[in-house]
Formats: sequence, structure tokens, C-alpha cells
Amino acid sequence: MKSIVSAKKKKERQYGTIWGAANSSVAKREYAPGQHGQRRKKPTDYGTQLSAKQKLKTYYGNVSEKQFHKYYVEAIRRSGDAAENLIGILESRLDNLVYKAKFVPTVFAARQFVNHGHVTVNGKKVNIPSYMVKVGDVIEVASKAKQMPLVIAAMESSNRDFPGYLEVDSKKFSAKYSYVPKFDDVPYASVMEPNLVIEFYSR
Repeated sequence: MKSIVSAKKKKERQYGTIWGAANSSVAKREYAPGQHGQRRKKPTDYGTQLSAKQKLKTYYGNVSEKQFHKYYVEAIRRSGDAAENLIGILESRLDNLVYKAKFVPTVFAARQFVNHGHVTVNGKKVNIPSYMVKVGDVIEVASKAKQMPLVIAAMESSNRDFPGYLEVDSKKFSAKYSYVPKFDDVPYASVMEPNLVIEFYSR
């Protein structure tokens, strides 16, 4: 647990506030992570695009590069705005929605939670964090996991609001995926730039 907290602080110092409150002292430091730190330099266009990609990957639980590129390919294949499509794909991940429904406190915990078989989709156990949830699907915490301290603490927390695209029933520990959100629908704690991610891969 300590290593996860440390890693989160390191990422927030590198990319700014990602998950927490906007007044995070960690995110405001003027130096990059590392033993000694360095003054932030003005990045190149490539550096800006790379940073935007890494920040978005980190927000969704450090999605692997292979998986993330796969999402980019799918985003440009679909009709409409590629950046909006990318966000819709990332938001549809099961681990992300488990986190957004406040079943667990972090997206990293959500990945482990799904991996351990504590989640069902439409009544069937799904243990793949990257599983793509479809509109109308109902996500629920498995019966044996509903009394886990991790789940109870997360559900009772007032730190996060439920996004509009999730119909959460806290008593049933369930959430219905109402619609695929647009970029503006997602409650990011800091500025995300999916358009720069598209530009990065389009180079």
C-alpha cells in the first residue's frame, strides 16, 4: 500500500494533480520527481504530446502502451472526433467504472478488485479490468465482497461524486452504465488533453 501511495505522489509531482484535490501540495512543487529534482523546462511539441499521453494513461491506472495504442487505433477507426472517441473507450473500461461508482477508493484498487473476481456484469462474473462495458450494462459488487472494509469505506466516502453516466444504487452495490460520456462529462481533477494524444500517435 505504501509503495502505491508513493508512486501516486511521484506521478502527481510529474504531471500535476491527477486524481485528488486541486490544491494538492505535491502537484505544486516546481521540480520533477527524482532524488534531487530539476526545474521544469519548457517542453517541445513532442514533449507536450508525450506528457499528455502519459498523464492520461496514468489517470486510467497506468494502461499498458500496447493497450493504449490499441485504443487509439479504435478511436480513429470510429466516425466522429477521435479524441472524444478515445475518452469514450477509456471510460468504458470495467475497472474505471468500478472506481467511478465508488466501489473502491482508487482506480488501482479497482483493477485488483476486478482481477480477484469481485465484480459481475449483468449477473456474470468478469475478472478482466479492461473489459469494455456497454451502455445498459449493470455492474455489481459480488455478494461476498460487499462487506469488505475497502468497499464499505469507499461507498461511505464523500470525496467523489458519481458521474452522470452512471446510475448508482448504493444499497445494492450496483451501477448501470447509462451512456458513453463525452470529454466534458468526465470529472477530471486536472486538465486532460486527449487531442494531444491523438496528435502524438499521428506523428
